[in-house]
Amino acid sequence: MTPAMPPDATPQPAVLDAVELTSDPALRDRFAESAHRILADLVDGGAALGWVEPPSPDEVADLLAHVVSAARAGDAALRAAYLDGRLVGLGYWLRYARPTHRPHADLEKIAVGSAAQGLGVGRALTAALIADAREAGIEVLTLDARGDNTHALRLYASLGFTEYGRLPDFVAVGERRYDKVFCMLDLRRQP
Repeated sequence: MTPAMPPDATPQPAVLDAVELTSDPALRDRFAESAHRILADLVDGGAALGWVEPPSPDEVADLLAHVVSAARAGDAALRAAYLDGRLVGLGYWLRYARPTHRPHADLEKIAVGSAAQGLGVGRALTAALIADAREAGIEVLTLDARGDNTHALRLYASLGFTEYGRLPDFVAVGERRYDKVFCMLDLRRQP
């Protein structure tokens, strides 16, 4: 018998990896569509995910196919968070392609749907991706974030990332300019 969750407890997301996502036909078939909906809605609301306009369904499907292929080759990790059977967030890292940078990877996207923000989904996704990087032998995990994305920057700092650089007014969204903040997590120094 499963114990009942206290009424004020926050539900914990199920965080699946690329193998789990692609081995279940029901999840696999809905994943790209659900991911597109999350990414497009976030970008439409002004989120800092690398797009100025919401991506098309084909663009998201192509991106996810690329990440899944790289994950199968050991050059990426993809994670998807589900609450009550519904996709609420996703994230991935990719190993650097340059031969001299192959021991390292870049955490490229963490996206949590609006309705699930504040429920620990971003933390669960990021922690799972850090664990995947550690398991894959990644030495340094990097990321960059828009300077006004203070919530994400606080989350990354709480998970051990440190800022190593900043390009002032580098990100252009129409007439607005934002700093581009570079962060890193040195996994060689962590148990």
